[in-house]
Amino acid sequence: MQAIAELGSTEALPTFQDDCAWYGLQMAARSDWRIELSHAELDELDVAVNAARARGVDLVTMTERDFPLPVFGKRLAQVRSELLHGRGFVLLRGWPSGARSLLQSALAFRGIGAYLGEAVSQNAKGHVLGHVANLGLDYADPSTRGYQTTAELRFHTDGGDIVGLLCVRPSKAGGLSRIASSTTLWNELVRRRPDLARVLAEPFHFSRAGEVRPGKRRYFTSPIFQPWQGRMITVLIQSFIHKAQAFEEVPRLTAAQQEALEFVEALAGDAAIHLDMDFRPGDMQFLCNHSIVHSRTSYEDWPEAERRRHLLRLWLSSADGPALPPSMTTDFQGCTASGRPDGIHIPGVPLVAPLEPA
Repeated sequence: MQAIAELGSTEALPTFQDDCAWYGLQMAARSDWRIELSHAELDELDVAVNAARARGVDLVTMTERDFPLPVFGKRLAQVRSELLHGRGFVLLRGWPSGARSLLQSALAFRGIGAYLGEAVSQNAKGHVLGHVANLGLDYADPSTRGYQTTAELRFHTDGGDIVGLLCVRPSKAGGLSRIASSTTLWNELVRRRPDLARVLAEPFHFSRAGEVRPGKRRYFTSPIFQPWQGRMITVLIQSFIHKAQAFEEVPRLTAAQQEALEFVEALAGDAAIHLDMDFRPGDMQFLCNHSIVHSRTSYEDWPEAERRRHLLRLWLSSADGPALPPSMTTDFQGCTASGRPDGIHIPGVPLVAPLEPA
């Protein structure tokens, strides 16, 4: 497929009509994306969790072999295919996090994740098990990540092929998970504002938020929408784009770029386009970063520390994921042995899986 930047101003922009393109209004009327765990599947998970805990299985290095799921594992193979090459999201419901220890929930979540991909580092500290929790930090600080605050988050993508969340405890109020098909966003851009679609297919500069590998610049460059081998691949982190504006070597955003960023945010916020999920304790959400953008509404937390909102997070790289443009495994990130995005792994920093937010 010809690169969008190479198309003349009068040539029609491509659209994509595949399983990745869906509308939230349609999905809200369906339930096939929500999988209620059966008693047999929960029993199988408990057996695997207890066996892994008894053997002292490492959360960092855990593989499918360390977490045998002879029946549920076959269903997870179907989930993996749907995530990477279908609609791009799933919600697993029914894990009893309130009746299990944090270690048991972490083992169950990490074990399920092992069937979907290889866990990679989510920050410069080497965390393969992340925590989405309010740490009381200022989101305006260039080094602060949005998941460490109670702030509303703009639509964005994360690292790796798949991002997973497990709700240990929900907030007192708010904190809805909001997702949208980035393929649908592109198609709607082409239909409504093709001029802005062209702008978003050109390179943008993203801050690395201080998480810089040796030999890399403190920012990376990528189009937000980039067609590759028959499907649309998306990289969108508006907070990092705006934080990169503090770097003197980064060009200032043009008026057209600013308008395009605001337009795509408003488009994703359209109730007909996005899908809201209100997490219950134990819910596990998995999304494909290349075809889904996600956000979160602001939330009010509980005053008691032991009741505060707490989600576990995984970034997973899948060897059988969609084909990616070279920038996704070179300038944007590094890559695993199988050539997939490997998150934010700083050489010399050991991978760890802390059980508490830090």
